[in-house]
Amino acid sequence: MEIRARYAQMGAFTLAVIAAGFAFVYWLNTASGLGKRDSYQVRFEAPVSGLLRGSAVLFNGIRVGEVTALALDPANPKRVSVTIGVEPGTPVRADTTAGMDFQGLTGSPVVALVGGTSGEPIKRTDGQIPLLIADPLSAQSMSQAARDALRRFDAVLADNTQPLKSMIGNLDRFAAALGRNADRLDGIVAGVERMTGGGAAKAKAAVFDLVVPDATGLSGRAPAVQLIVPDPSALSALDNERIQLVAADGALSSLAEAQWADALSKLVQVKIIRALEDTAAFGGVSRPLEGFQSDYQLLLDIRKFQVTTGEGARGDIELAAKLSDSKGRIVSSRTFRGSQPVGISTPAGYVAALNDIFAQVGKDLIAWTVSTAGELASSPAPQPSTGGKKGRT
Repeated sequence: MEIRARYAQMGAFTLAVIAAGFAFVYWLNTASGLGKRDSYQVRFEAPVSGLLRGSAVLFNGIRVGEVTALALDPANPKRVSVTIGVEPGTPVRADTTAGMDFQGLTGSPVVALVGGTSGEPIKRTDGQIPLLIADPLSAQSMSQAARDALRRFDAVLADNTQPLKSMIGNLDRFAAALGRNADRLDGIVAGVERMTGGGAAKAKAAVFDLVVPDATGLSGRAPAVQLIVPDPSALSALDNERIQLVAADGALSSLAEAQWADALSKLVQVKIIRALEDTAAFGGVSRPLEGFQSDYQLLLDIRKFQVTTGEGARGDIELAAKLSDSKGRIVSSRTFRGSQPVGISTPAGYVAALNDIFAQVGKDLIAWTVSTAGELASSPAPQPSTGGKKGRT
């Protein structure tokens, strides 16, 4: 008898532990579901797949209760009534929206409440649970949404079967045309790249400078003369860094693989000023500067600075020079020309020929400038005429 009593006690203890475990799990699952709850009824107009008694109720993402009952509406088979119990004090308002949500990709469904903006509490009538109307689309699961999307996609395909067949046929014809013209594709692509400026990166052009004409040792001096050399004038085809080429038919082009170190007009100005300074024939030589008073200005016009290509290639330079006084009057002018055959028809050969010509033309220009300025500076200023008759002595 004593042994049987012990077995009975052990069995009772085991059953008590199991019951306590079930109660604890239920308590955890319902978040104090044994406490007081405010009940609400949520009406769904669509299936609530997976929703069970005990499913969580979330308010703005926070668990506030659980589902306490589910029922079908006998008058409307599509309608499902879900009764929920939430913690007292949950701010359910008249415009609070209800729906279903799914926790995670494969999680269980929950009833989701979203707080409204109205401060008016939901009305409670005697003997009736307050009613919330759920969004008709809120109960749609991801699988249902995927099935609906596939059905719509199938409908679109069915409505556009003939256009799709035509498009596929056009693609087949286009692929066949490409196959027949495969040997021309490289040329077409290369042409498009040239037109749009694409393709392989161009090699960097070689940069060349002009020589300074050697005009030292010239006779004539004008130590009291201040001379200014403004920017030379030139056509736009010459006033840039490109080395100009002229074909036999007069067509203009430029070297693609070579260029001047600066715009041609700037180079000519700098080299002429440097050569004039080297002569030490003037009191001062400069570009136009603010506050600088000059006696004369050397005005230059670049008319030719080119290489004529083809058989018997030659370099040609033509500079027009004018000397004006402080009042802007032209007191003297002269045109300087030079020409020389090109030794080697390469960019370096073209530049060498132009430098040789510029050295000689520049020397003649400097000599003329020094001589003319010296003569003008040494000649007496004209005396104004009185316009009267000489008297007898």
